[in-house]
Amino acid sequence: MPHIPSQDTRSFSDLSFESALREALLPCPRYDTSRWLFVPNTYTEYRYILGTRGSKPLICIGVNPSTAEPDHLDPTLQSVARIAAGNGFDAFIMLNVYAQRATEPRLMDAQCHAELHRQNLQALGYALSLSPAPAIWAAWGNLIEMRPWLMDCVGDMIRLSEGYGAHWFCCGLVSRRGHPHHPLYLRKDAPLCPFDARAYLQLLRDRGARGTMIF
Repeated sequence: MPHIPSQDTRSFSDLSFESALREALLPCPRYDTSRWLFVPNTYTEYRYILGTRGSKPLICIGVNPSTAEPDHLDPTLQSVARIAAGNGFDAFIMLNVYAQRATEPRLMDAQCHAELHRQNLQALGYALSLSPAPAIWAAWGNLIEMRPWLMDCVGDMIRLSEGYGAHWFCCGLVSRRGHPHHPLYLRKDAPLCPFDARAYLQLLRDRGARGTMIF
């Protein structure tokens, strides 16, 4: 079933990643918490993290979450899991540029909710802390152009990752618009390739300054 946002995320009173993480680390009757990391641990209008546990996780960053949950992965997350395993990782951690659930990204908040973004950055910091050499797969596709402020969110994520010595990857060639491919349409044996996140951020800045982003 599609997920259509029921309300603007600014109407939520508690978006704390830390409190949601504490709940997610406790035993849960709905899924195996020794296998899954799901923050928040119930289905709601936003999701910070969905992934599996392992000693060598691949962090994947899409645009925004859809309907996936533990043991009920959507086609995008199924592809993420396959490609992570195919590239030698024993787990995957799915995050997004913006944490609001929406099957159709055009239905995301019209304006960036600063607190939701701040908590989402805390989620990324936590994911980065789980590995001594974090690997990040940029996987948002051309959907990054759905909202002009998503570019700023990506920039914050790139800058945060540099403090953890993260290595960035994409899967396959970038699109004609210069964006890393979305996971859904990739082969299961697609290899990860180095991705110059800083150069990409400069590309977005230059393109935004010229007014050539498509929204």
